[in-house]
Amino acid sequence: MKNQQIVTAFKKASRSAGGAQDCVEIAHTANGGRAIRDSKNPDGGIQYCTPDEWAAFLDGVKAGRFGV
Repeated sequence: MKNQQIVTAFKKASRSAGGAQDCVEIAHTANGGRAIRDSKNPDGGIQYCTPDEWAAFLDGVKAGRFGV
């Protein structure tokens, strides 16, 4: 699907540095969304978020809705 085309390299989350067990990598997609994968298993599949879904996720993180 064209709007899910990955247009940047995957980048490991900054919180994943230093031996963290749960690591994710994020890349930008052509439609402004994001592609997310497990850095320990990069061939295990990719989860795609639309721009609106990604914005809602970031809002939730900033609001502390995920307990981190």
